Amino acid sequence: MISEQINEILNEQINKEFYSGYLYLSMSAHLKELGLNGFSSWMRKQAKEEVEHGLKIFDYIIDSDSFVTLKQIKMPEFEFNGILSIFKVVYEHEKCITSSIMKVAQKAEEECDRTTLNFVDWFISEQVEEEEAVKNIIKRLELFGEAKEALYLMDKELGERS
Repeated sequence: MISEQINEILNEQINKEFYSGYLYLSMSAHLKELGLNGFSSWMRKQAKEEVEHGLKIFDYIIDSDSFVTLKQIKMPEFEFNGILSIFKVVYEHEKCITSSIMKVAQKAEEECDRTTLNFVDWFISEQVEEEEAVKNIIKRLELFGEAKEALYLMDKELGERS
């Protein structure tokens, strides 16, 4: 069984992962409304991945003979000021999630909870990949601007994400 403090911080992380899913779904809907189906699809897949992360933590808590406490998920709030701004919001959000995961790891280290620390290591690696992927999209959007041809090609490419 994990400690009460580890249980609490992991339950908070579930909420953050599910919120990430909500945030990315709202972005997906907006991008779809703009006719950017590839960007929308990329964001929808990202939303699904975040929910899967939350469920992975959910299962870990239960498998550790602890208790899941689901909390209310707040409504996503952000302004749609172009595609670049959306991905900058995503990048900042991913950095916040990385910081949150690191706090879980730090708590596990403080408590010498090697099992949770090992579990959280996967999330740390995943966050490195997620930040890098979003950073690369931002770099390309900054490089090409919102030129129609570039957006068309990026939309097509991002829509092919598996």
